[in-house]
Amino acid sequence: MSDMHFSINVPTPLEYFASLVHSDADFALLEAAVSLAQDEYPDMSVQQTLGEVDQLLARLQRRLPADVGPLQKLRALNQFVYRDLNFAGNFNNYTDPDNSYVHVVLRTRLAIPISMAVIWMELAQGIGLKARGVAFPGHFMVKVNLSEGQVVIDPLTGQSLSREELAERLEPYRDLGGLVDDQEVPLGLYLQAARPREIIARMLHNLKEIHAAQEDWHRLIAVQDRLIVLLPQVWQEYRDRGLAHAEARHPGHALEDLETYLANAGAVADRPAITARAAELRRAMH
Repeated sequence: MSDMHFSINVPTPLEYFASLVHSDADFALLEAAVSLAQDEYPDMSVQQTLGEVDQLLARLQRRLPADVGPLQKLRALNQFVYRDLNFAGNFNNYTDPDNSYVHVVLRTRLAIPISMAVIWMELAQGIGLKARGVAFPGHFMVKVNLSEGQVVIDPLTGQSLSREELAERLEPYRDLGGLVDDQEVPLGLYLQAARPREIIARMLHNLKEIHAAQEDWHRLIAVQDRLIVLLPQVWQEYRDRGLAHAEARHPGHALEDLETYLANAGAVADRPAITARAAELRRAMH
């Protein structure tokens, strides 16, 4: 029997990603996060990367006595991640796309908050801690529920943050939002657990910002393809992919996306501008 039979059914990276994120019920967060690197590193093995995280977890588990409590587990985890393995923030090159790719982070030990958080949460949950991600403005956090209460942690350092420190970190974003004092959003709202789908969306939006800033349309389109698979009802993502296709001189794809946006987005402020852009593309095609 020839090997051809098997090679035909290999899913594309995008199809594989779609299979991981189609349902919220069994959303494979770590696997989906690892798979984001497949566009940039087609030879990267997702399974091998998952295996590396499993090996780290096994090393951590071996250190824990059988009767250890949650607080001791948390201390052992942070000792392991930040002191023994030396994971840290890539502060010298924060906008390097590699900071978002889990397999690279495992090798370099340099990350941005959200990629570090994904690895940290996998280890935390593997030793029985109730750990969740927190979509804090500007800096992704993690939190753990202990009997003593909830601990919010900076995933780049393992440092526990007090309510005062969190409020201080929130200040610049409150100003940006132009929130008046009597409309202050309580801090607790910013500390709600992020759903896995939101975590992957935030990772993709980080990559989107990097590629858009560099006008790297080819890479931006690949990220937009994933965002649309992940968030099929977020019409702005079709608009943004359409505009990227237009820049990349793919007028047919651009028009299709912009028309999808206009048909579904309702009363949006940029409707006149996008309508004009679509008309321009239509003229260019004839």
